[in-house]
Amino acid sequence: MRGVRRLRYEERALHRRSRPSTAAMTRAARQEVLRESLHGSDDGPDALEQLGEEVSYRRASLPERTFRRLRRGRFRIEDETDLHGLTLDQARSQLRAFIAEATARGHGCVRVIHGKGLRSGPRGPVLKTGVQRWLARWDEVLAFVSARARDGGSGAVYVLLRRRR
Repeated sequence: MRGVRRLRYEERALHRRSRPSTAAMTRAARQEVLRESLHGSDDGPDALEQLGEEVSYRRASLPERTFRRLRRGRFRIEDETDLHGLTLDQARSQLRAFIAEATARGHGCVRVIHGKGLRSGPRGPVLKTGVQRWLARWDEVLAFVSARARDGGSGAVYVLLRRRR
């Protein structure tokens, strides 16, 4: 390493992490609102319940006994998908394809791993809330609950699917 010399402090280039501009963040927020309005709202008889980190959702037509079995982890997990590291759009399309394929194969219960969102900052767990919103809207989904601790806890959900006729 001949001919190499150490840079003096004042000769060094300082690099800062770039943050999205306020305009870009506002644009993203507007797009999310538009997406919400196009795909309907979550309000209705089948309400999403959240108690701390735990989440549960049940269609009114699903018997309470079946829902209790799901909450206790009594269904066999027939397939799973992991959405860690994906953007919202990527996660939505992967989850949509996964649910469609699982339903086509006749799976009754699947696990979706979305992560806890601990590094999401002030907005909270973006992927986790997105997954819950999407699942509650799709007709193939009868119910979902936070997984048991051994299966991912609040970073994953068990999803009970409608059987294919």
